[in-house]
Amino acid sequence: MSVWLPTAPCTPGACAAHTGRVASVAHAVLRLAGALALILLAVPAAAPVRLLPVRPRHALIRAWSTALVRSLGVRVTVHGAPGPDGGRLIVANHISWLDIPLVAAAVPCRMLAKSEIGAWPVLGRLAAQAGTLFIERDRIRALPDTVGVITRALLAGDRVTVFPEGSTWCGRAQGTFRRAAFQSALDARVPVQPVRIEYRTADGELAGAAAFVGDDPLTASLWRIARSRGLRAEVWLLPRIPPGRHPDRRELAAAARAAVLGAAERAPLLVGVPVQQRRHAPRQAPTGSNDRSEAAGHAVGRVVDQVVGQVETPSATDRDSAKRPAESVHQCVNSSPAADSSARTPS
Repeated sequence: MSVWLPTAPCTPGACAAHTGRVASVAHAVLRLAGALALILLAVPAAAPVRLLPVRPRHALIRAWSTALVRSLGVRVTVHGAPGPDGGRLIVANHISWLDIPLVAAAVPCRMLAKSEIGAWPVLGRLAAQAGTLFIERDRIRALPDTVGVITRALLAGDRVTVFPEGSTWCGRAQGTFRRAAFQSALDARVPVQPVRIEYRTADGELAGAAAFVGDDPLTASLWRIARSRGLRAEVWLLPRIPPGRHPDRRELAAAARAAVLGAAERAPLLVGVPVQQRRHAPRQAPTGSNDRSEAAGHAVGRVVDQVVGQVETPSATDRDSAKRPAESVHQCVNSSPAADSSARTPS
């Protein structure tokens, strides 16, 4: 593994437990069968769907993605609207492989994924047919070429989704946003769309069942999600950051991270606070929408700009800190060694 790859302190044992109600084994098997049927149906349908005009193609992709997430028993709520067509860099926090169909259900886009996914049976072929852009995460010298590929896609009018944390976190804390992908938005002069993803139980608590972290096998993650009852996925499409607002990728990445954390529009997540204390903290949902007035957008921008001045984002190639887990709630509730932490991401 390359020394510059980002890691997270999340582990399956400490972060991925489901504390809510559970479905029966038979019900879980039916859910998995439904999800498999949707995936197998999508493989032969992908080629003809790509021939459709843009709007019906996007509508079908969103409907299929929503059906896939719902087939696993996860209810989906999207706050905000996709907004106008055109090139846009979408950046989101990363919790699970489930984030990929979840974002696709909220807004039509192309995904940036690690090259290994292209070799997966069935899913790799489906990802390629869906227009996924692949990156060789272990080769830092390939990074400029990847930025160029994303830039060309943005210039062609595509929405491209990246998970700039570079690794999955469980949702109780969040990693640093790596800067490289933000250079493509600067080069293409397109907006950046921050997106926040949360998974919650029926009683409103952050759900661990969806977390795909550490050395957790995909089969175990699928089974845990299928057995969970009352699991909800919420997606906030936050106000876009217009091109030209931030002069370099350091500030742009910090502004996007501040927006996802909620510094501009709601009380921030209590990063570093034990779960027992955070459980009683009030939660305010973001109210941002892509259709807000220009004046409201500028107001949010001014608040984010103030936060950016206090946020320092280390480089993805900073060898002194890339392998060092950031301080998070996990250091308050467990003492898992760094060797057990999450260093992989499905995208």
